[in-house]
Amino acid sequence: MDLQRATLGSLLRALLDQLDPAVEQAYRDLQLDYRPRYTPVLRTLMAQGPCRIKDLALACGLSHSALSQTVSAMVRDGWLHTAVGEDSRERILQLSPHALQALPALQAQWQATARAARSLDADLGQPLEDVLREALQALAQRSFAQRLHEAAAPQQRRS
Repeated sequence: MDLQRATLGSLLRALLDQLDPAVEQAYRDLQLDYRPRYTPVLRTLMAQGPCRIKDLALACGLSHSALSQTVSAMVRDGWLHTAVGEDSRERILQLSPHALQALPALQAQWQATARAARSLDADLGQPLEDVLREALQALAQRSFAQRLHEAAAPQQRRS
């Protein structure tokens, strides 16, 4: 990829294409059938205990539908158990015994991942997570769609 000519979307995808496979391989090396996308769910349940899927989605910052897909995979892979809530339509999610047993290995890997991220931050001269958070905060204030509309407005006036 020509980094000087790559678009924003291509650069973001390329960054994830560098990060995710490396993290997934680290889990495979530990003989864990675990995906990086499971981490926010596990960490939230570790901190809050069993909870409803809609509360989990809110805590993880994901849409209900996106989280439902992840939760389904986690149940299938043995990381979560579900129980029926007070409302029979409601599902309560909790860590499975398998997840509880794997927590020490996962936590050690999360620490290693954080150290690797700090190494990347040192090479960048700034924390990548901070840049991403700032970008998301800026987009929460003014969406990219709004920015595109504003950027196109001067051209539309000339037409």
